[in-house]
Amino acid sequence: MAFKSSFSFLVLLATLVLSVPAWAVQSIPVLCYHRCGAEVKDSMTIKTQAFASQLDWLIKNGYTVIPLDTAARYIKGEIKSIPAKSIVITADDGHKSVYSDMAPIIKKYKVPVTLFIYPSAISNAKYAMTWNQLRELEATKLFHVESHTYWHPNFKREKKSLSKEEYEKSVHAQLYKSKATLEKKMGHGIKYLAWPFGIYDEDLLKKAAEAGYDMAFSIDNHNAKAGLDNMAQPRYMIVDAYDLKRFASISSGKEDK
Repeated sequence: MAFKSSFSFLVLLATLVLSVPAWAVQSIPVLCYHRCGAEVKDSMTIKTQAFASQLDWLIKNGYTVIPLDTAARYIKGEIKSIPAKSIVITADDGHKSVYSDMAPIIKKYKVPVTLFIYPSAISNAKYAMTWNQLRELEATKLFHVESHTYWHPNFKREKKSLSKEEYEKSVHAQLYKSKATLEKKMGHGIKYLAWPFGIYDEDLLKKAAEAGYDMAFSIDNHNAKAGLDNMAQPRYMIVDAYDLKRFASISSGKEDK
């Protein structure tokens, strides 16, 4: 009788495991870049050749770079399956080296990239791309623009330095003005947000959802997955100090602890 009960329990357990949808258990590394260059002049720059080597490694090792939108819909359960070794590439800020250095490599390997942009810099700051360059990148069908707030604030610092009313107005502008400006300039809806400096709190998560973002991303160095707050899905910051061994560890999910 005990054997029969144990067998029945194992059958039930196996049935439950097999019935769990794939989207509920597979996690996805989302990589965050900023800018490329022949030399590393700051902590956000990765050597152009290193970036090329990383993409080459992904392709040769059987990874599939999927669009951020596909990953987000999968996490939400709207898509039931993705390639087993899926990974996402994003680049924040809109630095001009994305156009000059990154884009040729992206085009070579034909992988999708999401650009998280803060509009105040575009066609304005010397270091940033222009609106025409962003439209040119999107025309390749490999790049897609999403929001990085309006002028990349440090919300933690602003919350301390501004009055409550001023802070609320600032947050509203960062979330809504960015979305509206990008939608007007790029001609498509804006669904996703990347938190500047990876800073967020419960109030900001709530306000991002209220502003109409479907999902938002931090830099908390974990895989994105179902079961996490969709307004604070994690990404991995990729810096030049990471060699291919460290890059492989991140891409394979070994650092998702």
